[in-house]
Formats: sequence, C-alpha cells, structure tokens
Amino acid sequence: MNIAVRYYTKTGNSKKLAEAVGNELSIEALSIENDLIEEVDILFLANSVYYAGIDKNVKEFLNRNKDKIKLLINISSAALIKSTYSQMKNITKKLGINLSEDEFHTKGSFKGINKNRPNEDDIKNLTEFIKNLSLNK
Repeated sequence: MNIAVRYYTKTGNSKKLAEAVGNELSIEALSIENDLIEEVDILFLANSVYYAGIDKNVKEFLNRNKDKIKLLINISSAALIKSTYSQMKNITKKLGINLSEDEFHTKGSFKGINKNRPNEDDIKNLTEFIKNLSLNK
C-alpha cells in the first residue's frame, strides 16, 4: 500500500500532527509544496482553517494532485471550530477525491486560545487513531 503524508501550516500545529502521523507510519511528512510523485492509496493531509476556511494553498495542492489520490484522510486542528471535515468534504467532492469518514481533529493554539495545543495528549490520541485504522502497510 502506497501512503503519503502532507501538511499545510502557518503556526506549526499541522506540521506537528503530520510528523506524528509520519513517525507512526515510518513515512516522511512533507509540506504541500511537495506534490505527489506517484499515485497513493492513502493521503494523510494535515491542515487547519484560516479566516474560517481551508487555505487556498491546500485547495490548489488537491487540485494539482487529484488524479493521484485514491483516498484522503483528513487530519486537522483549529482553535475555534470542532472539525474541518465538512469543508474538506465540499472540496474533495468537487475534485472527485474520495474522503475517508475517518478523521482526526484536535484543538490548535492561536493567539492565546488553547495554549500549547496540540499537546502530548493530542499526539498520543492521534497515534492511537492511526493504529486503529486498518492500513495494510
């Protein structure tokens, strides 16, 4: 099974989450500046919301790579919303990308809100989430 991990971050929260996924799966987590080289069975995409929406850079990455993604698993953090899943669902539906119903979301810190999040417990919960997915490595 071919698996990739990508992230987009402005604050470092999504990078932290993506690196935890990468460490758990022994895969390097890369920024979305790195397009997919080949088709992947699963893409773990760590992202967040900025100004109440998923950043245009994430949308552009998905558009450039839509034909290489069999299944996307959303990994997200945000200071004020409970999930980016519905926003990601709208984007992937338009692009014809399959979005897994399995999602990991945690609080992220932003301007003093949820200070030091994601924290060690959040990372632990994320690694448990990854372990509970049925992935054929």
